[in-house]
Parts: sequence; C-alpha cells; structure tokens
Amino acid sequence: MVTEDGVRLRTAFWPRLAGRPQRGTVLVFQGRAEFIEKYFETVGELRERGFAVAAFDWRGQGGSDRALADRRRGHVRRFEDFRLDAEAVLRHLAARGDPGPVVGLAHSMGGCIALTGAAEGWLPLDRLVVTSPMLALRLVRRPRLVRATAWTLARLGLRTRFVPGGPACSISTLPFPGNRLCTDPVRYGRNAAVATALGWGAIGAPTVGWLLAAYAAMDRLAAPGMAGRIRMPVLIVAAGADPVCATEATERFAAELRRGTLVVVPGARHEVLMETDALRQVFWEAFDRFLGSGSAEAPAPAPQRASISSTVA
Repeated sequence: MVTEDGVRLRTAFWPRLAGRPQRGTVLVFQGRAEFIEKYFETVGELRERGFAVAAFDWRGQGGSDRALADRRRGHVRRFEDFRLDAEAVLRHLAARGDPGPVVGLAHSMGGCIALTGAAEGWLPLDRLVVTSPMLALRLVRRPRLVRATAWTLARLGLRTRFVPGGPACSISTLPFPGNRLCTDPVRYGRNAAVATALGWGAIGAPTVGWLLAAYAAMDRLAAPGMAGRIRMPVLIVAAGADPVCATEATERFAAELRRGTLVVVPGARHEVLMETDALRQVFWEAFDRFLGSGSAEAPAPAPQRASISSTVA
C-alpha cells in the first residue's frame, strides 16, 4: 500500500482461523530493524485465539521503501513520518472491513510510536499491548555525549551515515553468545536465518539521523502529562533484563497511565516474544488476562504492577 507521502509499505493480512471465536484484529507495530516474517509464530498464536492479524514493515526497513540508496541503512528523517505509515494501514483495514475491535501489539520503537499516537489521539485503537517500549535507551551509557556527537555529525553533513561503529549487517545475524535480544538459541537462530534470507530487507545499524530522531521522539513521549493523556487501556510487558531499553523508564511511564497494567518479566532480554517458552508464557498469560473475553468494551483493568517471578521460576 502507499502512504499519503508516496511511500510504499509491504503489508500482510491473515484472517482468523475457521472455527475460532471472532475477537477482532491485532495490528502489529514492529521494532527497529524488524520485518514481517519475524512475527509468524506470534501471528499463529494470535489466530489461534480468534484474532485476524495485520502486519507491515515500517518505511526504511523490511520490504518497504527506503529514503536512501543504500537500503541497509536504517534511516528516517523524523519519527512523525511513521504516523503516515500507521494511518495508511488503519485506513486499509477500515476499507477491507476487517473485524473490530482493533488491538495494537507494539514492540520497542513500535511501542514508542504507538504510545505517542495514543497520547496525541491520532491512533484510534481499542486497546494497546506494548513490549519493551523504547522510552529510554540503556545501551547508550553516556547519552549526553552520544547526542552531542550525533548532533555534530549531522551538522557536518553526515546525517545519513551509519552511527559510528554501526555495522551494515542485521543485528539479528550477530552471534548468539552475548546478544541483547533473547536467551532462546532456537528462536534466535530462526530469526537469523530469516534475516539472512531477506538480504537487504534486514537492515543494519541506524543512521546518525535516525538516532537524533529517536531521541526527539523519546523526549516528546517523556514530556509531563503525556502518559496521562492516553485514554485507551494499555498493557505494557517489560523485560526484566533488557540491555536495550531502560525498564525503569517504562515503570515510571506505566505508573502514570490512567488505565494501565504493567508486567515485568524477570530474566527476559529485549525481545520478550522471541524468548524461551517459559518467559513467553508469562506474556501470553498477561495478554489473555488483559483482553479477557476479547471485547474491547470490557471494563478496563485497574492500574497495577503484576509480579510473576514465581511463574518464571
């Protein structure tokens, strides 16, 4: 499909499985450098629960259009452009007549975008589930220095270059030992194989411009009162051992939600949905509790923080 500014997005749609109850449609908002195929397992689990599913690649990654000739560079001018992607998909869902309610399932960068859209009112979802939202970066140890360096590089005309030291290869194809994404070697290997098969569809490191845009987006979402502006019910599932995004920032944000539920999964790295079966089960139990019968009109859960250490053990 094509966005209002002419960017072509690769999309995919699945109907609910025959014989399952009609529970609505889940729209998947990927994280940075991800692609539709990475969520095939999750799509199957959602369909088993009676949901239709829609997924798409953000501009600048997967099979969608690029702003740069070098398609391996993860680049975007500003995060506000991602709004055009989400709006195009939602318009298409409405035109297709896909069943409601519409539930967002957003990860990392996608979580930052979806939470911003929910706060600003341009993302008309019925409910929102977010994993490891990009609210603050843990992997950047000296953020002020990094931001100043990125700003200087941009002023020197290097906005579209990889961040210093950033590889052209996908993070999904790096060796499993010491990876930041998950503790499950089988799922990690599966994702690495898919990323390799996709070639340029699995992008490398972000550009200097992407990093500056990401900081601006996180600043925007961290502004006083933003979390409180979100009126839809929100479930946030944070990773207890996340080396990418700061879980403590997620906890602070969740505490300010009007209709929020927070679950922290001890031992999980950044990609909760790509974790071991035991850790993923924590997510699915929280997901099923949050959606209840599947009706978005059900009473919203009271704000809470779930403790699931014993479940994981």
